[in-house]
Amino acid sequence: MTHFSHIIFDLDGTLTDNTQGIGNSLKYALEQMQVDGYHPDILKQFIGPPLQWSFSTLFGMNEQNTELAVSYFREYYGENGYLENEPYSGVFELLEALHSAGKKMYIATAKYEKYAQKIMEHFGFDRYIIQLIGADYGGRKASKTGIIRTVLETHQLKPSPEIVMVGDTVYDMEGGKENGLSTVAVTYGFGKKRELREINPDFLAESVEELFEVLG
Repeated sequence: MTHFSHIIFDLDGTLTDNTQGIGNSLKYALEQMQVDGYHPDILKQFIGPPLQWSFSTLFGMNEQNTELAVSYFREYYGENGYLENEPYSGVFELLEALHSAGKKMYIATAKYEKYAQKIMEHFGFDRYIIQLIGADYGGRKASKTGIIRTVLETHQLKPSPEIVMVGDTVYDMEGGKENGLSTVAVTYGFGKKRELREINPDFLAESVEELFEVLG
């Protein structure tokens, strides 16, 4: 098995379950935009991609309405949504064990960086994580490939199979592969298992315990 010296984690759907926070923020934003009649399952498509893409693509909003909807989403999320969140069972033990083993750990997330930082500090992940890189306010730096690349460049890390991207969506796997890294897809998050298998990650983990077996 590959020895991973550096581990880059996604946040939502990998370390934490933020279904409630994102769902409530989405509902608030759509209420403010007077949008109704949507299927509840649309939330599942909302987790992962940048907010701007989600509002414009899933709801057909023009640029002006997209930015307004994003601002409403962040209004709720910045006050309440980021706290309506829960680390997956076993995540603290995983991070502690990996940290004790000398692994260098980072977070790369398409979430707005300010809020992702709040979540990391709220749960105490910053004791283990060297740096978190997220999206900027306008979503211009929200591609997973670009965010992962920023992590590598910031810490002068060259592409290597000893560096691994861990995430729950195809965006995470594509970002890892396009940066020349190993990839681990977790199936307990928001991504679809079939799609994750089709993208052919190096490893697949169906629980935090299985993830530890791969990374440890």
